[in-house]
Amino acid sequence: MNRTLVPLALVPVLLFAAGCGSATQTATPSPADTPTTATTAPADPSSTSTTSPTPSAATAALLPPTSTKEVEVDRTVSTQPIVTGARFAEHQGFDRVVIDLKGELPGYRARWVSELVQDGSGDKVDVKGGAYLQLTITPAVAHTEAGQSTWKGGPIFQAQLGNVQNVVKVGDFEGVVSVGVVLDRKAPFRVLEQKSPNRLVVDISH
Repeated sequence: MNRTLVPLALVPVLLFAAGCGSATQTATPSPADTPTTATTAPADPSSTSTTSPTPSAATAALLPPTSTKEVEVDRTVSTQPIVTGARFAEHQGFDRVVIDLKGELPGYRARWVSELVQDGSGDKVDVKGGAYLQLTITPAVAHTEAGQSTWKGGPIFQAQLGNVQNVVKVGDFEGVVSVGVVLDRKAPFRVLEQKSPNRLVVDISH
C-alpha cells in the first residue's frame, strides 16, 4: 500500500503503486506516479524504458527492480529542459522518486557514490545513509533565465520510505542538475522515462 510523503518544502529525483499526485510538490508533497499511470492519464508502456523498451516493460514496472548496475543515457535536445520538482512514495517492494520536467527528456546518469557533495562548491551534504544513488541530468536547469529557482525548497527533503530516506537537490550548475537519493542500504534500482508530461522515474527496491 502506498503512503504519501511528509510535506517537503520542495519537491515541486532522481532518478522510478497506487494513486498519483500533482506534477510538483511545494509545501505539501504528492505521491509519486504509479507504475501503470502517469499523473491523471494512463502511462503509455511504449514511452517507459530503461535503455530500450520491451513489450514487457509495463509489467516489469510493477515489480521491484533487480539490478544494481549503473545507468547512462546520452541525449541531445534543442532546448535545455527545466526541472520543476520531485515527488516520492513507497510502493509494494520498492520506493519511487519522480523528477518532473518541463521540456524535452534530457540525458541522465544514475550511479553509486560514496557521499553527496554540492555541485560547484564541492561542499559535502550533511546527510547520513547506508548508500547514496546520484542522478545527474544533463542538459538541464532548475532555474529561470532570471535566476529564480524552478525547484523550490530543500536542498534536503525527508522521505522516510522503505529504503529511501532523503531526496537531495545536489546541484544546478552549468547545465547539469544533480539529485541525490539517500538510502538505508544499497539495493537494485531502475530508471524509467515517462511522457505527457515528461519525467524521469527512479525505482529502488526495499
